[in-house]
Amino acid sequence: MKAGTTMEELAAEIMRQKECKTDYIVHAHRLFMEPCGESLVLHVLDNSGIDRIEPLDIGDYAHRQIGAYLNIPAKYYSRMLDEYPKLLTENVNGWFSRADAQRMLRVLDGRMRAFVSNRYLRIDHHEVSCAVFPILGEIPDVQFLSCQMTESRMYIKLAHPGLQQSVGPDLTIQSALLISNSEIGAGSVNIQPMIYCPEKDLGMIVQTATARRNHSGPVYSADTMFQIRPEQYTLTEGSPFLMKIRQTIYEAFDENRFLQLMEQIRNARAAPMNADDIPGVVRAVCGEFHVTETEQDGVLLSLTQSGEMNRYGLANAVSQYGQQVESYDRAVQARALLQKELERVLGSADALLFPTTATTAWPIGEK
Repeated sequence: MKAGTTMEELAAEIMRQKECKTDYIVHAHRLFMEPCGESLVLHVLDNSGIDRIEPLDIGDYAHRQIGAYLNIPAKYYSRMLDEYPKLLTENVNGWFSRADAQRMLRVLDGRMRAFVSNRYLRIDHHEVSCAVFPILGEIPDVQFLSCQMTESRMYIKLAHPGLQQSVGPDLTIQSALLISNSEIGAGSVNIQPMIYCPEKDLGMIVQTATARRNHSGPVYSADTMFQIRPEQYTLTEGSPFLMKIRQTIYEAFDENRFLQLMEQIRNARAAPMNADDIPGVVRAVCGEFHVTETEQDGVLLSLTQSGEMNRYGLANAVSQYGQQVESYDRAVQARALLQKELERVLGSADALLFPTTATTAWPIGEK
């Protein structure tokens, strides 16, 4: 399993950030970017051109969102940021001055981490953890496998050792779960069923998100408010979203579903693949999902080393390689993309152990 932080450290950081984050609603034409030392900062100005707050450092993801909002091509924006910051500020400020939209600035520790719509629904890590932990507390012997909070996402991976079966010599499978969230528009709140092999310390998402719904929040107006309070109602008792989270967790740890999944795994291990076709299957992953050739080579190497030339072995090689990727975000993303594309290439929903277990995917505004 990809190494991360401890659950205690994650909980402490969630609480720290809860107290340090601030959100503002602003008119885009009141924003002004300028160099400050070796970096750029963003000014939020009032009608007289005076700073309303201290100038903000700009996070990498927020830079990408500014570029997307102003329709500046990403490669050109990045090149100007790296090689010609003055030209970037001239471009950005010129287009800001012509903008009539309102935006939400998500700020943490004096750094603008997100530049999103003024109707972006804020479902923060604290709210998600408060929703899922009481549910997990009802399940005995839950084991936290890996936790991490990156600049763009939070991840919690856990297993249920009480729900496990042996599917071969030295191969035990446990029911598991991946909980992830982004506060900056980099993804959805996701509750995704997994399987976990303790002997190899490997986890595999057994289904990509199927229940997706566009979900935007109330429209905030810069004319009536500037600093906005955290949202509290999204995951309150009785809310449809909280009920859907509960349903997904219960179904992920349902014994009958788990037994069906074990049967699929046994069938997949008994389904050999033509070794001559394996490189072509893995190469097909690259295409639309932007999986790099290095990542493809890593999957091929993992598969060859495992010696398990069957459909389960192919899916397992994807997870094995994902563990070696340095970035936690990219490790999770690469495994999801590889498994999704391999499922498509093999042409069967059963090919890579994608059962019908329910999954909650709740987009929270623009990506």
